Amino acid sequence: MPATDEAARLAPEQWRAREARHHERTDSLLADHLRRRSAGVAHPVEDFLFSYYSHKPAHLRRWHPGPGTVLLDAPPERTRERWHREVRTCDAEPPGAVLDTGAFLERRGPTVEFVAALLRATNSRPAHLGCFGLHEWAMVYRLGPEDVRHASVPLRLGAEGTDRVVDTHTIRCSHYDAYRFFTPEAHGRNRLRPTREGQPEQEQPGCLHAGMDVYKWAYKLAPAVPGELVLDSFELARDIRALDMRASPYELRAYGYDPVPIETPEGKAAYIEAQRGFTERAKGLRERLLRVCDALLGTAPHNAVRPEPGAA
Repeated sequence: MPATDEAARLAPEQWRAREARHHERTDSLLADHLRRRSAGVAHPVEDFLFSYYSHKPAHLRRWHPGPGTVLLDAPPERTRERWHREVRTCDAEPPGAVLDTGAFLERRGPTVEFVAALLRATNSRPAHLGCFGLHEWAMVYRLGPEDVRHASVPLRLGAEGTDRVVDTHTIRCSHYDAYRFFTPEAHGRNRLRPTREGQPEQEQPGCLHAGMDVYKWAYKLAPAVPGELVLDSFELARDIRALDMRASPYELRAYGYDPVPIETPEGKAAYIEAQRGFTERAKGLRERLLRVCDALLGTAPHNAVRPEPGAA
């Protein structure tokens, strides 16, 4: 990957402006969470983005330009502190810093290959819509009130009403990381048997959890993934999480979330409409992440990695 490609150079005022915009956007997105965390206040919806997903707020705030982009007049020592240790000096005038893709691939190559294969396979399949978020219902099926995941939040229909929804619906969950949290009684009610090993063959683009996980794959490949793409993926995960919990059995109006009552025809229609929109957003983000993976692996020319928003 030619590190000194003229089109891949960013002047100091360009990359510093991009970094500043990234910091401002991240600070706005994380402000409420950080205030709650300082006060020791839990949140049943948004805490998931920082507990299930391992990317810390401070890491999300870090901006990365992506592979092959030279930051002119950026001392490698400074960029190592701000971004990652796999930064090297680039022969340019003025001197600059660039991600050492060779070192990155030596350490992370198999992960890049796995992520690329998974994303490509997922995007190649038709979207299955209409699962209605029943995975959340299956996670509390036939549990006592003290055993549910969010014990401090009441069930909107009560325990019996929640179980009745599961009993009267077909569950078709394809995502292993949702399925593995089903109660023992609910496992047998799922038409599919997703596994960790079978994830590349089972993931489908209409799945809300697969859409949220684009964020996971983006941050796992940092600093090779541009910071804007990581943050766009985080925003999608946050928006999907809100729908996931609004369609769940929990009563969350006290937190500002009106329910999507999937036990009704109106609720089902609203869920599918939102699910369709998230499917399209996730597809676009997967395509962007695939371009990064392909550039890293050398299966696409360097200029196939399109500039991220704000790159000019």
